[in-house]
Amino acid sequence: MDVAELDGLLTAILSGPTEIEPAQWLLAIWGGADNVPRWANDRERDRFVNLTLQQMSDIAERLSDYPEQFEPMFGSREEEGQELTIVEEWCFGYMRGVGLSDWSALPAELQAELDVIALHGTEERFEALDELSAEEFVASVERIRPAALALYNYWTEHAQPAEVQQPIRNEAKVGRNDPCPCGSGKKYKQCCLAK
Repeated sequence: MDVAELDGLLTAILSGPTEIEPAQWLLAIWGGADNVPRWANDRERDRFVNLTLQQMSDIAERLSDYPEQFEPMFGSREEEGQELTIVEEWCFGYMRGVGLSDWSALPAELQAELDVIALHGTEERFEALDELSAEEFVASVERIRPAALALYNYWTEHAQPAEVQQPIRNEAKVGRNDPCPCGSGKKYKQCCLAK
């Protein structure tokens, strides 16, 4: 995963319907637990995590407080004397982030916004990309930023509650000959156990 793809992933995580725990999305950066790098030491791992969290915080601030300053981190390269914008990595990262939560509640009118990003961020759409004229391609690239902002704004207003995990209760069991917890003074086996 390159920096542009990471930027897209973090943007989607911040823009999604539910909060995703860092333990889950950090694994997604590497493509699963089997691909997590072997860090030289804890300091190296912590530095990566802290830098990633700083980047995420910066994206969150731009999305929420300064949307006019939000810019997806697209790459660029020069080809035949022309500067080309490379959006695929960012869009692939965004779609990877979308896959970390359930976006099925996205209304149909906003599905078109997600499709703008998916056009450049999923291999299944490459044929459709190849069929675009140069003008249509440029127009599709120009729609990515507004689409990302629209999706962020929608999910911010319609966030779904995170799954609440029930705590594991490790209460001591009452023995048959122990006093009954109901307070009767009888042995448990002669009181509530018998009921």
